[in-house]
Amino acid sequence: MLFWLSVLALSALLVMLVFKYRTNLISHVPKPIKSLFPSLGHYAPLSTFEDQANAGLSSSAFDIEANIRDGDSRAGLDEQGTQEVLEIMRRERVNFDQARLIRQNRIFLANGIDPSGMPLDSKAITRL
Repeated sequence: MLFWLSVLALSALLVMLVFKYRTNLISHVPKPIKSLFPSLGHYAPLSTFEDQANAGLSSSAFDIEANIRDGDSRAGLDEQGTQEVLEIMRRERVNFDQARLIRQNRIFLANGIDPSGMPLDSKAITRL
């Protein structure tokens, strides 16, 4: 019993470590195996403004290219946010601005806020 519990715990630990370091591990997977699983090669972190602008994460309302021209020293946009926006763009077939709006409305809803910005809590005081 204790042996199987140890095996299960080590397996769970291995799965968690592989998930955490998946970006580093994918680069070490041989090409023949990558060809069997095409989804492995599609994940690439977008860590700089140039990468994000090239991936289509820029518009007239959200101009990342201005940051590039101005020599912004920051690393780029939030990695998790960019992946969410790219996934929304792919899944729902919308442009960058619409995907940002969808993501922001989801964040509002998760925090109990209406898309107009008003709180959904019936006890909230909105007027004096």
